[in-house]
Amino acid sequence: MPLWKILLLNLYYRGSYPLRAWQNAQRRAEGRSPVIVLFYHRIADDGASPWTASNAIFKRQIRWLKRHFELVSLGESQRRIRAGRNDRACVAITFDDGYADNCREALPLLIGERIPFTYFVSTHHILTGTPFPHDLARGCPLAPNTPRQIRDLALAGVEIGAHTRTHADLGRIADADRLHDELVVARQELEELTGTRVRYFAFPYGQHVNLSQAAFQLAHDAGYEGACSAYGGFNFPGDDPFHIQRIHVDDDMIRLKNWVTMASYKLRSIKRYQYEIQPLEMPAEAAGAGA
Repeated sequence: MPLWKILLLNLYYRGSYPLRAWQNAQRRAEGRSPVIVLFYHRIADDGASPWTASNAIFKRQIRWLKRHFELVSLGESQRRIRAGRNDRACVAITFDDGYADNCREALPLLIGERIPFTYFVSTHHILTGTPFPHDLARGCPLAPNTPRQIRDLALAGVEIGAHTRTHADLGRIADADRLHDELVVARQELEELTGTRVRYFAFPYGQHVNLSQAAFQLAHDAGYEGACSAYGGFNFPGDDPFHIQRIHVDDDMIRLKNWVTMASYKLRSIKRYQYEIQPLEMPAEAAGAGA
């Protein structure tokens, strides 16, 4: 980010913080504190991609978040959304894709400090070692996690989530068999790899154009407990707990601070997209048996 923009964002943060602090105190008093879900991709010191954050910045961000927020699991985040009341702003941390470099410093730091997080991976890339398509498109193939790393994370108690098989853009897929492969088969592969239940799904790319009603419905019907988008936004008590909105974390401090303290320009720019999930239809014989 250019130096002038960093300076402007810092000035905005400091100048508007008193008002923001008062507004957040009002939300706490009303039980309307937000449930904030962040997501990272790759933590490394080579700056190889726009979605890479340095280890030094990551450590600063985690320490700052730990001082100012409750750091909770994705499951606890959902519980607070579903309950319709949250008395203190909390933050859940997630990762997308599954990069091997995360296992050098970032993930050991979180595990060592007992900070919960959810790690979403695309199974084809994990199982075959094939670099992600967005890295190949940039001419910069980066190593995905190995199956052993994912198993070790699961054994350490990390929540492993599904991120399709091939990092597919589900907003472009209408074919039911292909959706089944990316959502259902991916989950089966991941559960077989980790020996644990896979409860959550995250849409690759995660912008509104990369989501679809059909994909949300299939994720629900397949047994996922929640599906994460990535277009930015807050989750408030009483919102839909199945569709979890997330905020991308950049390789700087000031944008993170403005996001999680709920800068007014962030709130104004967010549009929440609603996806109506229909309950699973009960077979007629099962319905009769329960009558």
